[in-house]
Amino acid sequence: MEFIQNEIKEIKDLLLALNIQQKEILTVEDATVYLQLSKSCLFKMTSKKEIPFYKPGGKKIYFKKSELDEWIFNGKVLSNDELDTDVEDYLSRTSKNLAS
Repeated sequence: MEFIQNEIKEIKDLLLALNIQQKEILTVEDATVYLQLSKSCLFKMTSKKEIPFYKPGGKKIYFKKSELDEWIFNGKVLSNDELDTDVEDYLSRTSKNLAS
């Protein structure tokens, strides 16, 4: 019986995720599932204006999924190889400027 309940919960979670994928405007509840964050974390981020959101009428908070995607991708952490390449590029530009 427990196995069946777990399977049903998993199916419900998948359906919820699929439903969220098809939406463009997300509620706080949708955004918590989409970003895999707690509600309190999401509210802290909105109060600090760290994440793009909409508050029409000053009450409910909404998110545009494409802006959340952009926000996620703007937070890229460079790998060591990318950092090394950036340093090498900077040093080569700097040494050329000093030689001139």
